[in-house]
Amino acid sequence: MQLAWAADNLNRGYYASQAEQMRTLELADGTRIRLNQTINAATTGLQYLFSRIHGYSQWMKDVSMEGLVVTYRALFGDPFQNAFEPLVPDDLVQPALLLPFEESQTWFYTGGPHGGWGSGSAWAAVDFAPPDDLETVTSSCYVSAFYATAAASGVIARVDEGTVILDLDGDGDESTGWTILYLHIASEGRVNAGARVSPGDRIGKPSCEGGFSNGTHMHIARRYNGEWIPADCATCILHPRPSFVIGAWAVEGLPNQEYQGYMTNGSRRIVAEQGRNIADNRITWQ
Repeated sequence: MQLAWAADNLNRGYYASQAEQMRTLELADGTRIRLNQTINAATTGLQYLFSRIHGYSQWMKDVSMEGLVVTYRALFGDPFQNAFEPLVPDDLVQPALLLPFEESQTWFYTGGPHGGWGSGSAWAAVDFAPPDDLETVTSSCYVSAFYATAAASGVIARVDEGTVILDLDGDGDESTGWTILYLHIASEGRVNAGARVSPGDRIGKPSCEGGFSNGTHMHIARRYNGEWIPADCATCILHPRPSFVIGAWAVEGLPNQEYQGYMTNGSRRIVAEQGRNIADNRITWQ
């Protein structure tokens, strides 16, 4: 639990910095520190983590040349020796993606931009619910009769509990290039790791497997070189990120409102809304 907490807070500082949403820190003793705006996002993540557990005196040591860097160098050597910068270029362009379900179907847009993995990560994900007849199921968590499909061609880099990673550059390494995360995919009928897929091929059936879910749906998010790419980031001025566009539908979030927002396709707009009894959250290929 401590490692998960630390990872979540490292992510929170890192991605808040990337989105230009972190200017100050409040330390554990209540001291407020204005962040140096020239430090990179990873450094911000570390400084934020230490702010959650230490007051001013210890925090100053943590972030000094006598703090974490001493231990890091002893264990791993020079942190800048193998630096790859920029990890995400400012002119990044998203490849064309199809809607992740079969063309003849109507699904439901149930979740706007939210954490790709855990609450600290970038709001990289959106949610879609399949069009099952809910009168035929006995629980909000069930294995759907409908399939999530490949949004692009690539190779399945990893399959885990509820998780499928589609690697678009085809090298099988999810830390390089574009990857697509599918979450809450049932083990029943799921694609195998190493499989090569084409756009529209079946990935698996939505369920509640993996992560946290209280209802069957598909959670889908993008990463580039291992970094979560926010679905919509109007505040990313210094380091722009491409909006999540799926089958000509562009994701639009609402500031500081996780899970809320819209998708637009020309003059059409749908709203992220839980439930399947309204017309405003229905999404189709047409």
